[in-house]
Amino acid sequence: MDARLTITRSGPVAEVMLNRPDKRNALDLGLFDALAAAGDSLKGAEGLRAVILHGAGTAFCAGIDTAEFMRMAQNLAAVKAEMLEPAPGQPNRFQRPVTVWADLDVPVIAAVHGVAFGAGMQLALGADFRVAATDAKLSIMEARWGLIPDMGLTQSLPRLMRADLAKELILTARVLEAPEALALGLVTRLADDPLAEARAMAARFAAISPDVLRAGKRLVEAAWTLPPGPGLTLEAQLQAGLIAGPNQIEAVMAGMQNRAPKFTG
Repeated sequence: MDARLTITRSGPVAEVMLNRPDKRNALDLGLFDALAAAGDSLKGAEGLRAVILHGAGTAFCAGIDTAEFMRMAQNLAAVKAEMLEPAPGQPNRFQRPVTVWADLDVPVIAAVHGVAFGAGMQLALGADFRVAATDAKLSIMEARWGLIPDMGLTQSLPRLMRADLAKELILTARVLEAPEALALGLVTRLADDPLAEARAMAARFAAISPDVLRAGKRLVEAAWTLPPGPGLTLEAQLQAGLIAGPNQIEAVMAGMQNRAPKFTG
């Protein structure tokens, strides 16, 4: 694992921190790969209930390191091949650092402070929730470099905002103040201390049945863009899998006995 990315585990919660504060946590290919590997390492982790993504220093993530652009320019054929080589529908090397978080069975919370620009914004959007500092600034900034966002934005943005608003942000690279990002649906909530609020959210998730976390996340990920018929079918299938399971029974018993539940898995 890249030393510029740390994973710490505190009971049921894991924290993944970009630790390159001198560069405002800008990403290079090494960090792309480390983020994807971090997500893979947490899949199926025993007792895990939530993951928090955050950045060290003054920013969440300022985007791609401009020095990495220069390195990529020296071998564009290889870069384009990496973009296009995966099987259709599978994420490429540049998308996996963002899309890997949707593959986890637990909620993923991005605690955003300072800036989340370009690749940093797409990383935050890859989480299930975004808690932003009241003075944070966010931007889908790729147009400033003559590019479009290509790190899984097609999977995250349609669930969050209208197409016309998304086009405006993609085409202008406009920087958003946190309150506007909240109003547009790009941020879940604002907090004076986003990391503390993310930890409080994670603690609430940790008290929920892991079966519910898994099924509830899958329900929204899959059904939000499904037509009514398949969506209703998925809803019923997931619920049937929960009913009378050990953790569902434990949730009922704990509620009836006015005690904290003891879930397994």
